[in-house]
Amino acid sequence: MKKITGVGACEGIAIGKLRVFDNTVSTIAPRTVQDIEAELSRFHDARQRAIDKIEELRGIALKKVGPEDSMIFRIHQVLLNDHAYIAQVESAITGGHVSAEYAVQQVGAQFASMFRQMESPYMRERSADVVDVSNRIISMLNGEHVRDLCEGEEPFILAAQDLLPSEAIRMDRSKVLAVVTCTGSKTSHAAILSRTMGIPTVVGTGMQLSMLNNGQTIVVDGASGVVIPDPDETILWEYERKRAAYENDRQRLEQLVAVPSRTLDGTAVSVCANISHPDDVDSVLENGGEGIGLFRTEYLYLDNDRFPTEKEQFLIYKSVLERMAGRRVVIRTLDLGADKPAPCLHMPHEENPAMGCRAIRICLRRPDIFITQVRALLRASAYGKLSVLIPMVTSLDEVRHVKQTFASCMAELREEKIPFAKVELGVMIETPSAAILSDQLANEVDFFSFGTNDLTQYVLAVDRMNASISELYDPAHPAVLRLMRIAAENAAKNGIWCAVCGESGSNTDLTDLYLSMGITEFSVAPSSILRVRDKICSIDLSKQEVSFV
Repeated sequence: MKKITGVGACEGIAIGKLRVFDNTVSTIAPRTVQDIEAELSRFHDARQRAIDKIEELRGIALKKVGPEDSMIFRIHQVLLNDHAYIAQVESAITGGHVSAEYAVQQVGAQFASMFRQMESPYMRERSADVVDVSNRIISMLNGEHVRDLCEGEEPFILAAQDLLPSEAIRMDRSKVLAVVTCTGSKTSHAAILSRTMGIPTVVGTGMQLSMLNNGQTIVVDGASGVVIPDPDETILWEYERKRAAYENDRQRLEQLVAVPSRTLDGTAVSVCANISHPDDVDSVLENGGEGIGLFRTEYLYLDNDRFPTEKEQFLIYKSVLERMAGRRVVIRTLDLGADKPAPCLHMPHEENPAMGCRAIRICLRRPDIFITQVRALLRASAYGKLSVLIPMVTSLDEVRHVKQTFASCMAELREEKIPFAKVELGVMIETPSAAILSDQLANEVDFFSFGTNDLTQYVLAVDRMNASISELYDPAHPAVLRLMRIAAENAAKNGIWCAVCGESGSNTDLTDLYLSMGITEFSVAPSSILRVRDKICSIDLSKQEVSFV
């Protein structure tokens, strides 16, 4: 049996006919132009039309995949307005007397190459975005129409060298059974869009796809990253059975929407959701979320060339609290920096941004920004059950400075006769220092929430975005679990509650371990709520013997 292996980027089983999508762009030959001003005008006109077209795509993305993932196209608009990109294209046209098409392709290739050489895997993946926007301008210059990915009536499995975000967003879920690509990774924008649309996806198969042909029957297993061409009857039967089991399990989980999250021995647990935009509340409620355990506020800054005002923030926080109707909402204060640079902050380049000026470090250095957010949060607290989470804490002094800021803002609001309610204050345990100092921190705050993504990479000294050492990134590593246990025990001794809001919270192989530590809240992606609840309801803590090694 021939088998092609890659990286599973979205789980699910698909069986169908293959359609190879050739999205390669021909190399443009240099062409000398005489009228430089006319060529510059052509470039700027095409660039503006590309911006307008991407705004259309962003509208499509908002409906298909929601606000968070549609921000991919906001990034494209930012790239099209990038002064360095524009200046280099203009310079190529004026200095080399070349056509706008040639200048755009050359500059796009230079920028893409620059991104590919960056240390951060997240930034390396942005090379595809540069290629996408450059191709968009070239197509506008040439008057070319974008090919329809989903022409015809029959469903198919899509194969390509790679998919650009503008191509991925045009996929019709009723026609595209699965996606297989030669390149790409789980963090590429195309993979993220496929995952959000629920299309089984395998990426990074390399040149193995060259052995496949149009119309060939293949099996795609998006969980294991396996692609099987020309399956025999035995293989077809096996994967038909797996596909049916997957669908049955999904339907079974849907019956748990209104079921309380409680272990067999009666321990009450909350399964909440991580969200990045107010519109995500719909998904939380549809999946039976018992609250919001992490509301990331970064989108207010990432999608903005200015700082959001107190009123703008207040109205957003208020709307989320009101829609959650008394369920607890944990809002994390601004966590910018590292892989989330904001244009309005004008942050200098950092050699090691994951350990640089980010999160609470920025807030304490920019009290004007932080006070605005704190006042907005306090004002919104009058409309629901609000808890505030402080990220990237490494010392007791940071927590005390935050508490002083809250006390000062509360005094101002009282004087202004603006209502607010009691707000729980918590810290993210995502640095080794926070875990080690958890006995002291527990005296200062109302709850802990484990940020297992950063905690794992800091404890193990493993860049969580680096695919070349991905096998070393292990949230279940004994060192990580020991630190979590220490912090959880200190939380229990001081009578405060404890949650986990990192990606490992949705890993059901770790659920019993986390429960045994005393963790009483899991905050996961809305799509993972029911699977985590199902696992919790199957556990009897009274019969468990858990070793942390």
